[in-house]
This record gives sequence, C-alpha cells and structure tokens, in this order.
Amino acid sequence: MTRPILFAATGDSFITRNLSYKDQAFQEVSRLLHLADVRIANLETTVHNNEGYPSAQSGGTWAMSPPSVLQVMKDYGFNLIGWANNHTLDYLYGGLEATERHLNEYGFIHAGAGKNLAEASAPRYLECESARVALIAATSTFHPWWAAGDQRSDSIGRPGINPMRYIMTHYIKEEKLGQLQEIAESTDINAFNKLLIEEGFMNDPGKDVFLFGNARFKVGEEEGTTTQPHPRDLQRMVKTIEEAKRRADYVIISIHAHEMKGDAKEVAADFLPAFAKACIDAGAHAVVGHGPHLLRGIEIYDNRPIFYSLGDFIFQTEAVTSQPADFYEHYGLDHTHNVADALSAMSANYTRGLCVHREVWESVIPIWKMQDGELLEVELHPIELGYELPVHRMGWPRLSAATHILEKLQALSAPYGTEIEIEGGIGRIRLS
Repeated sequence: MTRPILFAATGDSFITRNLSYKDQAFQEVSRLLHLADVRIANLETTVHNNEGYPSAQSGGTWAMSPPSVLQVMKDYGFNLIGWANNHTLDYLYGGLEATERHLNEYGFIHAGAGKNLAEASAPRYLECESARVALIAATSTFHPWWAAGDQRSDSIGRPGINPMRYIMTHYIKEEKLGQLQEIAESTDINAFNKLLIEEGFMNDPGKDVFLFGNARFKVGEEEGTTTQPHPRDLQRMVKTIEEAKRRADYVIISIHAHEMKGDAKEVAADFLPAFAKACIDAGAHAVVGHGPHLLRGIEIYDNRPIFYSLGDFIFQTEAVTSQPADFYEHYGLDHTHNVADALSAMSANYTRGLCVHREVWESVIPIWKMQDGELLEVELHPIELGYELPVHRMGWPRLSAATHILEKLQALSAPYGTEIEIEGGIGRIRLS
C-alpha cells in the first residue's frame, strides 16, 4: 500500500489585488490549504502588464492582473493551477502567452491553455512525496474562436483553451415544430444557414433536426432542453486521461462551466454530470468544477468526488484598474468616464449583479484523502469573502463558522445521494 495523500481544491480565483499584509484570515486559510499535498486553484484572470490587446469579446469584464498576484497565490500554497476559463483570452494571444510566461516564472504547474490544442489539453504533473498527480483542465464556457486548434503537417495550431463543448437540443411536440417551421419560412432566420449548407461551409444537421437560427429542435414526447458533451471533445479528454493514469498515481480534472439546468444556476447543465462521470470511468480520481460563482452540489461517483462547482475563492472583479472602450460604450459611457464609473454603471450603482448576491461570497474548501486510488474521507470547510465589506475590499477568503453555507450545500448535494454531516463547523461526507 502507498501512503495516503491529501487534496485541497478551491473555486475561482479572480484575483486583481495584492496582499502585502498577511492577516489572521490569510494565515488560517493558508494553514488549512497546507494540510494537503495537492492544492488546486482556477486562475480566472490574465496575468500581465498590458502585454496583449483587448479582445473584441471578453468573459464579462476584461480580466487583467499584475503578475505579482501570482506571489499571493503561491503564498496561499497552491501548487496546481488550471486556467482554462471564459477570461483566458480577454487580451488575445499576447495576454495568453504573457500569462503562461508569468506562471512559469513563478514556478506553477498549470494546465488548460497553450500554443495549440495538444499543449492546451495536455496533462501536467506534480511530484509529491507520496504520489505523482496529473492535472487536466478544460472549459465549456468560452467564445468559439478561443478554442485551441490542432497542429497539422500543413498548418500550425492555434493558441487557446482546452475546449469542452456541448450540444444543446430543444424538444417540442410535432405541432409546435410545424409552427416553428412556418415562422422560419415567413422570415429570413434560416436563410444564411441554408446558403452555408448549399455552399459546403456547414454540414446538414440531418432530417430529424430542425435548425431555427442557431438553435436545434427535435420532436419529442417530453418537451424540454437537454445538453450532451460534444463527442469529439469528450473523446479527446478520455484519451488524455487514459494517458495520464499510465504516468501518474492520481488524475484530477478541472472544468470551468457556467452552464446551468434551465434557470436554476445552482444546478449544472445535463452535459456536466455526463462529462464528469465519463472522466471518472476513464480513470480520473476527482472532478473539480467552478464557473457560476456559487456552490453547486457534490456527487460521489464510483467512490470518487465530483464537485460540480466550488464557487469563488478570491473574487475581486471590482478592483480591475482598466477596461477597453467597448466596455464603456456598452453602458453609454465615453472617454470622460473612468473605470469606477463603468463598474458602477454595470451594477446599476451596486444594486444588481454578482456583488449583491450573498451566495456568491460564500463557499467551501474541500479537503479529501485518498489511498491507492480509493476515497477515504472528505471534509468541507466553509469560507466567506467579505460580503458585508465595502465593494472595493470584498473578495478575500476567510474561514467561517456559518453553518448555513454547509446546510445549503447539504440541500444541493442531496439529489445526488450525497449525505453531509455537520459537526463543529465542518462538513463531512458520509461514504458508503
């Protein structure tokens, strides 16, 4: 038998501020993380000094942080970084390349983006005293052109993120589909698609699929919307896991996914559980999700944990120091306005948006123990990010005694059959 190994994981680190004074809250969180051998974070910002042009599209705000924030991440104790998410190309390829360079300079092992698809999807390895651990990172939330491209003999690859796309299908009754077809015939909504198919630039979706603009419809007895992992991306992920498990003792998957089930943000879209279970079936030992900026449930599948979203660990969108002209124009502002004006306009003077929802500023840090590939225990430590503070000071984690965070996670995890016991301000998952 090998020695047990401890893992710690966190949600999104949208870090834009430095932390020169390591207060008690920092010390307590850092000590907790350092209990683990493997300490995982998702870096949800680009890291550079204006070393890339702002993209025409961003992940929401254009995320850029000074490279020195990586020292803060190092001081917390992180040794594995995923950085495939909806902000990775906020500053185009220059920002991506600079972020990778700075991650290397600070000595991080990181995964999820690179110069081409092979680099972006490759496993990265952490050498621990008791085990070798692989990290594979991907995102389902991104603008289409952000996906890394494959290298070929006749063409170089394209820089970008490791994509985990999905296929969305809407099911409606046959009579409703007929009505939709009538609407399409009386408008130009499908005109361009027909031309693309005719000229060979788009594949025909097939007889049983009706495209209404970019939306896929099928006849179904039960109406609703489903999503499923894109077969090509899932196959690539499975092959990568199969490679990594031959070269490491443990394989961890990091997946950034904002997509939700219907209008329930706390519930992952259908494709995410299917993706996570396929990863574990292929040999992954845990799936760490993040993206929607709040907690989602936890599932124990084949005695391996799936964290559908760990919410936020550091969240400092209000401390960005610049935004491109596009951001100002979107809110009717001009060159006489500053970044504080723009952020205020975005939030309607901080009366809407992520800043007003308490659950965005509450999360957990899971610490789980494994031995010989088997899950032995999972502890859940609640954290708060300063919801009650002025907006410019919000966003740093501190350990919390608030049991309602764990009670909410209990309710979110119950549909997956996961039982969480709460004692002494800590949650523990009951393993069968």
